[in-house]
Amino acid sequence: MDEKMIPSLTLEPEKEAAAAPIPEPEPIKPVRLEDQSLTPEEMKVVNDFAEKIDIKDATVVLQYGAASQRKVADFSGSALERVKTKDLGEVGGMVTNLITELKGFEIEPDEKKGFLGLFKKAQNQMEGIKARYTKVETNVEQIQGVLEGHQVQLLKDISVLDKMYEMNLVYFKELTMYILAGKKKLEEVRQTELKALVEKAHRSGLPEDAQAAKDLDNMCGRFEKKLYDLELTRNISIQMAPQIRLVQNNDSMMVEKIQSSIVNTIPLWKSQMVLALGLANSQQAIEAQRAVTDMTNELLRRNAAALKQGTIEAAKESERGIVDIETLQQTNRSLIETLDEVIKIQDEGRAKRAAAEEELGRIEGELKAKLLEIRH
Repeated sequence: MDEKMIPSLTLEPEKEAAAAPIPEPEPIKPVRLEDQSLTPEEMKVVNDFAEKIDIKDATVVLQYGAASQRKVADFSGSALERVKTKDLGEVGGMVTNLITELKGFEIEPDEKKGFLGLFKKAQNQMEGIKARYTKVETNVEQIQGVLEGHQVQLLKDISVLDKMYEMNLVYFKELTMYILAGKKKLEEVRQTELKALVEKAHRSGLPEDAQAAKDLDNMCGRFEKKLYDLELTRNISIQMAPQIRLVQNNDSMMVEKIQSSIVNTIPLWKSQMVLALGLANSQQAIEAQRAVTDMTNELLRRNAAALKQGTIEAAKESERGIVDIETLQQTNRSLIETLDEVIKIQDEGRAKRAAAEEELGRIEGELKAKLLEIRH
């Protein structure tokens, strides 16, 4: 590993590596009950108990291992009840509500509505922010209290589930020992008593000997079925172990989630709100200062524009004469036009009067001539 590896160089194109064959999954080796590891002390208990079993006693066969079966059944029922009554959805809902409350609080600046109401508006806005913060903080504290209660309950449940897991291991070991002792006794009876009765029935040919062998064989069969029932119960106990751990894992995850919300999320939100309120105050001060500066600049611009306009108009007025040359030119043109118009009118009047005089003379002549005609 300490030596430097020198890379190899080649001009040959790299050949595609042949696809590696997909290995077939190894067959699952079934678990044999006889392979279960028991301590020498436990094996001694199994062997001693096997000697006490009387397969011929129907009551013994009926009650064999029943106590352990009842323990597992009661244990399964209690475990199921704990799972049914545990509402992890409620805890998740409370965490979701917490996040919703925290996300729902946002500081949004109001729109400006003029300079005169700026400072009063800023104060009202700040009071509104504080009121919303107080409301959200109250809701958050209520949610936090509920979550802390759930956290305590979940921690208790985890401890109880640990004890249940240990109890399940005891039940599992107990059922294993019952089954091993029963199988040991069943094998012993079949190899000794049953075998002897069958041989005796074959030798004697008597029906009562055949019936005795048959009865013992039926008893062995019933006991074998009883052992099978115990194996089913034992399998339930095997499945119960990972189920308990799954429930514990769910509880642990929810405890961690609650712990993170209480220790990290809520304090972080509060510290951020303190900063946000401080920033809101600073922002409002900045806005007020900006409004004052903008108003000052606007007034200066307006005054400068007014001063410029007034100065220009004053200068123009000071440079003007009493009467503008344009006005004199206009009045002169009007006067000339008036005089021309008067002269024209006078000329036309004289012409009209001359024509009228001539017409009057003609009329007078016509009248005289007419009068002369009447006299003749």
